[in-house]
Amino acid sequence: MTNPYAPQPQPAPPWPPAPPTAPRTAPKWARKRYVLPALALALFLGAGIGAGDQDKTTTDAKPAAAKPQPTVTVTTTATATPEPEPAPTVTVTKTVKVTRTVTARANADSGASESDSGSGSVYYKNCTEARAAGAAPIHRGEPGYASHLDRDNDGVACDS
Repeated sequence: MTNPYAPQPQPAPPWPPAPPTAPRTAPKWARKRYVLPALALALFLGAGIGAGDQDKTTTDAKPAAAKPQPTVTVTTTATATPEPEPAPTVTVTKTVKVTRTVTARANADSGASESDSGSGSVYYKNCTEARAAGAAPIHRGEPGYASHLDRDNDGVACDS
């Protein structure tokens, strides 16, 4: 008789068995195919829930304290109109030629020693001084003529 408790032989499987050293797990790329989209979905759902309508108030919420609000101030600015420029000033200059110089004497006795030629009675340091006195141009022989005023030695001092 046969022992009913003895191990019975098993039929052979239709496929070859896997080698005992290689475990039956999915490759890494297959795991990423499911894990990364699931993480992205969780991220978007969490962002959508967290960014819900902030202005909605619930009945159990405390009223917010008053916050200062910005004040709008309107300032009008007038555009400045340019002031009209003053009209140019016209200056009339009159040139006077001195032909005779008269020297006043303080005392009649002291004037007798001076010569009456008059050429030494007027002296101009430079042509600017002669023009300011209205004496320019000065010809040779006239009172105030000096050789240092006649640059080109043509007999006319302060001519230019």
